[in-house]
Amino acid sequence: MKRDNVRLLRQLQKLLPQGELSLQPSVLKEHAQDKWFAAREPDAVALPRSVESVSKLLRFATGHNLAITPRGAGHGYVGGCVPVQGGIVLSLARMNRIKEINSADFVAVAQAGVITADLQSAVEKKRLFYPPDPASRAETFIGGNIATNAGGPRCLKYGVTRDYVLGLEAVLATGDIVRVGGRTHKNKTGFDLARLFTGSEGLLAVVTQATLKLLPLPPFRACLALGFSSMRPALRTMQTIFAAGILPAALEVADAFTLAAAYKRTGSAQLRGCRAHLIIELDGQDRSVRYETRQVEAIARELQPLFVRRAFGKEQCEAIWAVRREFSYALRDTGLTKLNEDIVVPRGRLQDLFQFAARLQKKHDLPVACFGHAGDGNIHVNVMVDYNQPGARQRCDAALDELFRQVIAWDGAISGEHGIGLAKKTWWPLAVSKEVWDLHRAIKRALDPRGILNPGKFV
Repeated sequence: MKRDNVRLLRQLQKLLPQGELSLQPSVLKEHAQDKWFAAREPDAVALPRSVESVSKLLRFATGHNLAITPRGAGHGYVGGCVPVQGGIVLSLARMNRIKEINSADFVAVAQAGVITADLQSAVEKKRLFYPPDPASRAETFIGGNIATNAGGPRCLKYGVTRDYVLGLEAVLATGDIVRVGGRTHKNKTGFDLARLFTGSEGLLAVVTQATLKLLPLPPFRACLALGFSSMRPALRTMQTIFAAGILPAALEVADAFTLAAAYKRTGSAQLRGCRAHLIIELDGQDRSVRYETRQVEAIARELQPLFVRRAFGKEQCEAIWAVRREFSYALRDTGLTKLNEDIVVPRGRLQDLFQFAARLQKKHDLPVACFGHAGDGNIHVNVMVDYNQPGARQRCDAALDELFRQVIAWDGAISGEHGIGLAKKTWWPLAVSKEVWDLHRAIKRALDPRGILNPGKFV
């Protein structure tokens, strides 16, 4: 670390309350990376307890041109919170209070460091519902969900994090504290800045608190797990369900490679020989859910599934989802490095995507495992690599490049949930036009004129 930086950090330590800025090597190491492969230790880690501390920190950082990398729980998959230029990692972990759950207004007010699953449990005790459900919700923070506009299986019916952000408290690079949006469920007062900050990956402001929309908790759930001998009848089942006017809460798909790995891990007899798998969840009133479940099962049986497993009520449904949550771990069990790409294609392109993934696997001699949110076209395409094999890195890079270029050619998106971060920076110029890129830059310059927030990323 440069001598000038050491001097500045000592000044900052005196400016902030005691214990809110750490220079300890173990703390720096802990905040060097997320779940992606890049890492760099910061010069310091800020652990503020209040929005006032965040404001002081950012005002000081802008004044002295210090890089600030905001961080949630560190469970991202694209290197979004890696401090590539050193500087200070700003962790929101200590700002972790649920400040309000209001049954009359149907809102929750939560600080950025609240764990998503803890918020969901708290609101459900009041018969309320916060639908966004990223797979790592038991570990991720609300602030991180907002930074990436996180999704999850229930996006099909309920939408993503952005659809539940009514208002935000955020700190600009200048240190100014702004409160945008509000607590009403409708608001057309000026630009929708709360939605602009949501999904901005810490490049525009540091979100410290959110006012979130809640819904009534659906009183009943049901699930169907279906196995098929190939992907085509599985996707045909999905299309027929939609054509019948049924909108499931979630509709998940998995391919043969994923299922073979999951069978090894779980020993579930139903997965043996299964080459495509659907999970369909329905929620609402007891009688209507049971009726729709019968309809969906009748549709599925027309396409001759290998098995149909029914689940009614929270406990039985969670048993089905428990198998789904093993898919990612099962792929890691193979011993291969798992590159999880959260691409999105128009729903009508799903069959094309699975066929393309099969061709990609054959062409580059790399296993490709696909599973995820079929209902909204957001499939996690996992390129599985053994880096000990000669030429594996080059083949992997070529496969990823081909994947992203094809997704863009289909008018798809290179990220549905994880963000751009560092991992997808190469393909960002292909995914947006020059005019759109310039617009991103203009917004960035307006809100962060010295470029201190999350530098080195895609803007």
